[in-house]
Amino acid sequence: MAYATNDGARIRYETDGDGPAVVFCGDAGLGAWQFGWQHGAVAGPYTTVTIEPRGIGESDPPEGPLDAATLAADVDAVLAEAGIRKAHLVGYGLGGMVAQAYALASSRPRSLFLIGTAATGDAYDPDAVWADPNDPAAVRASLEAAFSPGFRERHPDVLDRITDWRIAEDADPETFAAHRAAVEAFDVGDRLHELTTPALVVHGDADDACPPHYGETLAEGLPRGEFRSVAAGHLAGVEASAAVNDELRGWLDTQTDE
Repeated sequence: MAYATNDGARIRYETDGDGPAVVFCGDAGLGAWQFGWQHGAVAGPYTTVTIEPRGIGESDPPEGPLDAATLAADVDAVLAEAGIRKAHLVGYGLGGMVAQAYALASSRPRSLFLIGTAATGDAYDPDAVWADPNDPAAVRASLEAAFSPGFRERHPDVLDRITDWRIAEDADPETFAAHRAAVEAFDVGDRLHELTTPALVVHGDADDACPPHYGETLAEGLPRGEFRSVAAGHLAGVEASAAVNDELRGWLDTQTDE
């Protein structure tokens, strides 16, 4: 394990593989389990950087509300500590907002791969997806907003495993409140024209927490944005992992060759 420090807060991260760097930026209140599907698809030929945002895992807890700029600065501190000059960012929900904020503030991001996110916080309801990990029944119930009905019916065993991971790894209520504040305060809608980093926006077509038209709007507003729809709910990287991984590997290969 390794740590970086930003503004007095220690941020835990792990690296794996050997090649161009791919950084995973997580969704509001969710533990590192969320990265498993895409991590496994790219670790090896790429160096994966898995960051535990403030309050997740062994990273220091937030002291009050957060914003995307602070979380982006945490990512920058991790990359500086790891000696990584350029990196592709893979952002989920809030993590996608952090990736956008970072790309607006720094030339370090090489490309953006954004899943289930938007240009403004009012487009996303993280309360629909998170639940207090001390309440197993609530965690299981929250999966109704995270996945499509068909997926839940076909894969109850997967939901059982995810429930266990969430109970073990997800944020406590205080940390989630800080993450939610970062979502609520986020708005780069009038700055998208400045965000010239290549970006692929992937969205589940059954995402009720962050409806897909917000992803389409984000991609349309980005000078170098593209949009892909997949058959999934909010956690498209899990539910449609094969399709998302195909998009991710193809995207990284294309952007790395540039």
